[in-house]
Amino acid sequence: MPHYTAALTRTVATCLLCSVALPAIVQAQTVTGTVTDSTETRGLRATEIELVELGRTTNTDREGGYRFTDVPAGDYTLVARYTGAPSVERSIAVPASGDVVADFRLGLAGEGEILVVGQRATLSSSVARQRAAEGVQTVLTRDAIGQFPDQNVAEALRRAPGINVLNDQGEGRFVSVRGLDPNLNATSINGNRVLATGGDERAAALDVIPSELVESIEVKKSLTPDMDADTLGGSIEIKTTSAFDRKTPYFGVSLEGSYNDLVDVVSPKAGVDFSIPIGSDFGVAGGVSYYNRIFGSDNVEANGWGVTDDGVVFADEIDYRDYDVTRERIGANLSFDARIGSTTEVYVRGLYSRFSDEEFRRRLIFALDAEPSSGTDTSATFLSDDGEIEVIRDLKDRTEIQTIKTVSLGGRTETGPWRLTYDAAYSQATQVEDNSSDPITFSRKFEDAGDLGVTFDYSDLRLPKYTITAGDAAFRDPASYEFDQLEVTARERAKDEEYSLRFDATRTFALGMGTFDVQSGIKARFRDKRLNFAIDLYDGYDGDLSLADFVGPQSYGLARIDPVPGADEFRKFLSSNRGFTGFERNAVASDFASTAEDFSASEDVLAGYLLGRLTGTRLRVVGGVRVERTRNEFFGQTLTLTETDDDETLLVTPVSFKRDYTDWLPSLNIRYEPATDLVLRAAAFRSLVRPGVGQVAPRFIIEENQDGERSGEFGNPDLQPYRAWNFDATVEYYFARDAVIQLGAFYKSIDNFIVTAELDDVTFQGLMVDEAAIPFNGESAKVKGLEFSYQQALTFLPSPLDGLLVNFNYTLTDAKGRIAEGELLAGREIDLPAASKHTFNAVLGYEKGPISLRFAGAYRSSYLDEVGDAPEEDRIVDNFFQFDVTAKYRITPRVQMFAELVNAFDEPYLAYQRGPAARRLLQYEEYSWTGKLGVRANF
Repeated sequence: MPHYTAALTRTVATCLLCSVALPAIVQAQTVTGTVTDSTETRGLRATEIELVELGRTTNTDREGGYRFTDVPAGDYTLVARYTGAPSVERSIAVPASGDVVADFRLGLAGEGEILVVGQRATLSSSVARQRAAEGVQTVLTRDAIGQFPDQNVAEALRRAPGINVLNDQGEGRFVSVRGLDPNLNATSINGNRVLATGGDERAAALDVIPSELVESIEVKKSLTPDMDADTLGGSIEIKTTSAFDRKTPYFGVSLEGSYNDLVDVVSPKAGVDFSIPIGSDFGVAGGVSYYNRIFGSDNVEANGWGVTDDGVVFADEIDYRDYDVTRERIGANLSFDARIGSTTEVYVRGLYSRFSDEEFRRRLIFALDAEPSSGTDTSATFLSDDGEIEVIRDLKDRTEIQTIKTVSLGGRTETGPWRLTYDAAYSQATQVEDNSSDPITFSRKFEDAGDLGVTFDYSDLRLPKYTITAGDAAFRDPASYEFDQLEVTARERAKDEEYSLRFDATRTFALGMGTFDVQSGIKARFRDKRLNFAIDLYDGYDGDLSLADFVGPQSYGLARIDPVPGADEFRKFLSSNRGFTGFERNAVASDFASTAEDFSASEDVLAGYLLGRLTGTRLRVVGGVRVERTRNEFFGQTLTLTETDDDETLLVTPVSFKRDYTDWLPSLNIRYEPATDLVLRAAAFRSLVRPGVGQVAPRFIIEENQDGERSGEFGNPDLQPYRAWNFDATVEYYFARDAVIQLGAFYKSIDNFIVTAELDDVTFQGLMVDEAAIPFNGESAKVKGLEFSYQQALTFLPSPLDGLLVNFNYTLTDAKGRIAEGELLAGREIDLPAASKHTFNAVLGYEKGPISLRFAGAYRSSYLDEVGDAPEEDRIVDNFFQFDVTAKYRITPRVQMFAELVNAFDEPYLAYQRGPAARRLLQYEEYSWTGKLGVRANF
C-alpha cells in the first residue's frame, strides 16, 4: 500500500511539526504525586488537583497520579478534591532546581477511609470521573474489592443514563445509546476496537465479556479529535484491570448457580480475578470467568397478514417455536505493567472470550395456501376443502461458537512538558459452525375435502390460539409426517480481524493562569473480514423416514405442538449415519446456498488529528480537527441459475469493487465550572458511521420454500456511510457528597442513514424474489432529545435510612428520517430504526452494615425495527420493562453472599405490525425469570 505509506509519513511529519513549532518557554520544575485512599489500597482516579497560585488544574490518572510541569521556583498551595470526600490542602516549596513529589491520602471524616465497599464506592468513583471528563460521558466502575454492579458488561450498562440494552433470548446483549441503533456505537477494549462476530453488524455483543474482567466502562457521548470518529450514539470504552490500579495485592473468587424457570436445571458460574504488584515497578493482573447457562424460551410468530374481500383478517403462516438453549462463556484477561525509569510506563494486555451457543428449536408451522373460508377481524377458519394446508414439524440442532480476542502493546512516556503515548494492537472475532442441522423438516400437505380444518383466534395480540376442527387424528399422527428436507451447515467460517497502530504526542505550555496543550497523533487500522459457508441441502430420502422415527418430548408452554422431533433421538440417528446414507443431496441448491453468502472485504482507515486544549481553574476547552481516509475492497459473486426441462445449471461469476473516501471531522468541547458545585458543558462535532461490512458486500442469502417462493437478504454495494453533525449541552449540579443532578440536550443532523426494508416481489442484483430484506440509504434524519439524571447517596437521612441510594435517569429521543422515493422504496418519513423515544432506568439501593439491597427497573418504549412496503407493514418492537432485584450479605469483611432475581416480572419480547385494521403479531417470546445464588470472597 505505497499511497498509504506516503500519507502516513506526511501525517506524522505534520503532527510533529505542529507540536514543536510553537515557541517554548524556559523549562522550570515538575511537581508530581499520587492520590490514594487513606488505607493506601488504591489510587483515586479523577481527583482534581489545583495549583492555586498559578491557576492550574489537572486530574489524576487511573493510578491516582498527577503532574504539573514548568513550575517556577516558589511557594505554592495544592488542593485535592474528590467526590465524596472533604478536600485536602497542603503547601509545597519548589526549589530552583530539582522536582517535587507531593502525595495525598484522602479520607472521610469520622469514617476512616474514602472507599466504602459496594454501591457507594461505585457511585463515588463514577461521579468523580464523570465530573472530571472533558466531554459528555457516563462512567461505571468496580468498587474497592473488585465488584461490579452487574454480572456482564451489557447488564451493567443498563443502569447508565441514556442507555438501553437490547436482549437476545432474554439476555442483555447489544447496547443502545440515547435510543439509537446499537450499530451506531463504537466499542473498544483498552482503546482497541472490539469486532462483531456477525456478518452485518458493527455492534459488539457485550454479554460475552464477564464483569469480573472489567475495571470500568466509559460511554462517551461527545467526541474529541483524538478519538475514533465512527459513532453517532456513543463510544463505549471498556478498560480491564491493570496491575497498577491497586497499591496492594488482591485476589478475588466468586461461585454462583443460576436457575431459569423454564428449565429444571442449575447453571454454574465461577470467576477469579487478581492483581499482584511485584516490587514498585512491575505487576501482573488478570482474571478468568466461566458460565454455563441452560435456559429456555417459548415463541410464536406470524407472517403474511392480509384481509379478504369480506373483511376477514388472517396470517398465511403461524409458527409455534420451542427453544432449549445452552450458552457457555469462557473469558480471560491478563495484563503485564512495568515502569522504566521515572518517565515511562509500558504494558501488554490481552483479552479472550469464547461464547458457545447450543440451540435446539422444535417448531410447528401452519402454511396456509388459500384464504380462510370464514372468520372475522379477530379469527379465521381454514379448511382443506378450499385449498392446501401444509403442516410442518421441524427440528433445528445448531451449535455456534464465537470468539473475541484482543491484544495490545503500548505505553506512555512523560518527560518535561512532553507526553507521548503509543500502542500496537490486534483484534479478532470469529464465528464457527460445523455440522448443524438447520433444520430437518417433516411435513404433510392436507389437500382434500375434510382432511383438515383449523381455526385461529387472534384476539390476544401476543398469542394466537389454534383449534383443530377436523382431521385431528391425522394432524397428531407422527407417522403421517414424511421427511421433506434436511439442511446441514457443514462448515461456517466467519473471521474478522484488525491490526492497528497509534501514536500521540502532547506538548504542554504554561500560561499566566493555566496551561495550553498542543496534541497531535496518527492512527492506522487495517481490517479484513471473511465469511465462507459449506451447506448441504438434502431434499429426498431413499426409503421410509417419518417423524415417527424421531418423536421427542414437548416442553413448550404456550400451546400444544406435539408430536415434535426430539433432539436426542435425531442425534442418535445421525451419529450412526455420518455419511448421510440414504439422503439425496440436491447439488445445485447446495452449491447455490454455499456460494451466495460468501464474501471477503477489507477496510483500511488512516487517521490523523491536531487539537488544542486550554485548561484553567474554571474553563477547559478542547478543539481541533480529525481527518480519516477510508479504503474498501469487496469480493463476492453473482449467481445465475439456468433451468431447462431436464437440468439446472449454476453459473458463478466473481465480482469485486473498490472505493475510498476522506472525511474532515472538526470538534469542539467546552467545560466551564462557574461554581465549585456546578459544571456546564457544550460540544459540537462531526462524525460518521460506516455501513456494516456484510451490508455492503455483494452477497445474498436466499431461502426457497416447498412452493418455490423465494425470500432473500441482500448486501447493497451502493450504501454510503452515515455522516452527521452533533451538538450537546449539559448542566451538572453536584449539590452534595456522592450526588449529582444532570440535565442535557442533544441534536444530530444525519445524512445517508441506513434502513433495512422488507419488500415484496422485487428484482435486486439480477435475482427475482417474493420477499427481500435490503439495506438502503435514507435521505436525511434529525435526532433531538433531552437527558435527565439524578444520583445520590442519602447519607443525610436518620439511621437506618442513611443507607439508601437512588439513581434515576430518563432520556427523550425524537429521531425522524426521510426516505427518498426510488425504484423500490416509496418516499416517506419514518422513525429511525431501533430508536426508542423514551428510556428510563430507576434504581433504589440500600447499603448499611453487612446488608446491600438493590431494586432496579429498566424501560424502553417501542421502536421501528424494519421498514415494510407500507406503514402498516413496518415491523415494530413493543415497549419493554425489566425489573431485577439483588441482595447481598457480608458474612465477614472478605466474604459476601449474594442472590439475584432477573426479569422478576417475566417481561416478554413482542414485535408487531400496525395493520390490517389493528396491531398484528409478528413475534412473541417469553423467557420467565432467572434466579441466582452465590458467594464472593477476596483476599
